[in-house]
Amino acid sequence: MLFSSITFLYYFLPILLIIYFIVPSKYKNLVLLCFSLIFYFFGEPVYILLLIGSSLSGYIHGRLIDASRHTPYARVWLISSIVVGLGLLGFFKYSNFFIDNINILFGTEITPLAIVLPLGISFYTFQILSYTIDLYRKEVAVQKNPIDFMTYVSLFPQLIAGPIVRYHTIEHALQDRKSKPEDIRVGVKRFMTGLGKKVLIADTLGEIGLHFQQAQETTVVFYWLYAIAFTLQIYFDFSGYSDMAIGLGRIFGFRFLENFNYPYISRSITEFWRRWHISLGQWFKRYLYIPLGGNRVDLKRFLFNITIVWFATGLWHGAAWNFIIWGLYYGALLLLEKLVLRRYLEKTPNVLRHTYVILITIFGMTMFNAGSLSEGFRNIGGMLLLSDAAFINAETVYVLRNYAVILLLAAITATPVFRLLKERLEHMTIVRRGFAAIEPALLVLLLLLVSGTLIDGSFNPFIYFRF
Repeated sequence: MLFSSITFLYYFLPILLIIYFIVPSKYKNLVLLCFSLIFYFFGEPVYILLLIGSSLSGYIHGRLIDASRHTPYARVWLISSIVVGLGLLGFFKYSNFFIDNINILFGTEITPLAIVLPLGISFYTFQILSYTIDLYRKEVAVQKNPIDFMTYVSLFPQLIAGPIVRYHTIEHALQDRKSKPEDIRVGVKRFMTGLGKKVLIADTLGEIGLHFQQAQETTVVFYWLYAIAFTLQIYFDFSGYSDMAIGLGRIFGFRFLENFNYPYISRSITEFWRRWHISLGQWFKRYLYIPLGGNRVDLKRFLFNITIVWFATGLWHGAAWNFIIWGLYYGALLLLEKLVLRRYLEKTPNVLRHTYVILITIFGMTMFNAGSLSEGFRNIGGMLLLSDAAFINAETVYVLRNYAVILLLAAITATPVFRLLKERLEHMTIVRRGFAAIEPALLVLLLLLVSGTLIDGSFNPFIYFRF
């Protein structure tokens, strides 16, 4: 089930809200758990038992770690939880990737397994591991209520595509939370903002990709147009999902941390990765990079640590070589910045620094978006005049003319220009009151516009559902 679907907006969510706010507080987690499992069942009926089993595994391992707190067995149970979690993730996500590569390397003909990637497994596996690791480190208390723990793991707003919520973040809210009118207002506004970003901007930008794939002849300009459109699309698609997840969480009394902070205004790749998919970056930093030694090691070990982290980051995103190359690409750039470029970037005008980041990101997203490593290099080659493609043709001009407005709007909206303008205007009392008065009407209008688009449009799942 998609947040951006008529079924969710007009059936699932209203029914859930009515029941949730009617039942006593002690039953609210049970209601959320039941509806979260229903939500997951709509999208992945086969693997709902895997979700439940993974949740129970995390719960049982947590109890065992706590029960053996002052014995060597606590570490044994922690390792067991990591092996089970990563083992399930590895089997379902990477088995066929390894089989394919073994067949290529050794000329074997091993038959790929008849499995598909379970929705959300990359996200809920990391959430479970954050709980057991933090519990072992004595940073959180053990959760003794299986309903509450399973609610944490399967909470539908962030179940499928994040943000990755550490147990520490909502530990107390699981036991005691209240949905105040202001929380509901802010949550609804945040949800609708994300919905608009997804349906009206990301999905429209996605149409450019369809034109590119169906084009009779590709051109240099079309390669660039496709790359720029996807770079903007994935931001609005994923940050839109995060906005919706954060908004829904706020309605139910949870405070999820931010997952995006205008990454395209960054002035270095280091800054970009502090602003993009923040929850994933923090997870790898906390549970992989720092345990490896972080940057408090000699140069050789530091290079190793960065390589491992960014290899894992690429592999986490997908079982394909283009994702691994994409991860190592960013790892190499971060190393280059830290060891060589930083002192030069600090003296470079901001406009050039922004241009540098945007160009690096566009090439990175081109590889990320490719169906294979060869396709990624082919598209990058087309952008760099390394193919026999014409520079431009009538079809490219047609697409560019039709989507110029949405491209410009998306580029502006990817910066905080509108937010800063609104904040400045709200210093004027009459403007602030005017915004407050018309906000409900604007949200209703946005809902109607989105609904009309969904009814007339086609099925457009979130990009990060793939991971």
